[in-house]
Amino acid sequence: MDNDAYGHVNNVVYYSWFDTAVNAHLIEHGALDVQQGTVIGLVVETQCNYFSPLAFPQTVEAGIRVARLGLSSVRYEVALFAHGEVLCAARGHFVHVYVDRVSRRPVALPEKLKAVLEPLL
Repeated sequence: MDNDAYGHVNNVVYYSWFDTAVNAHLIEHGALDVQQGTVIGLVVETQCNYFSPLAFPQTVEAGIRVARLGLSSVRYEVALFAHGEVLCAARGHFVHVYVDRVSRRPVALPEKLKAVLEPLL
């Protein structure tokens, strides 16, 4: 995403990066099928703290962990770093509630998803 009028990436883009970091991890490990899967994660809560600006064309790196694994929900925590930096530029969290794709009713976390997430606890 391009920089905003203030010369840095707009705050709303950070949430997109959070989502991309988590979903990419899940897809890469075979725990999420965004096209055909019967279970999907819906974001029900988000929060972000900003410490230093990021700007295009900086490379941004993300670190993810799982803070809580519930019966049908997961709290992910994400930190965003300018490439090679030790201190994060932003950190935050979001909560996914996993639901049936059709009914949108909560379902138990699939075993494959739990197996991929448990090492991140």
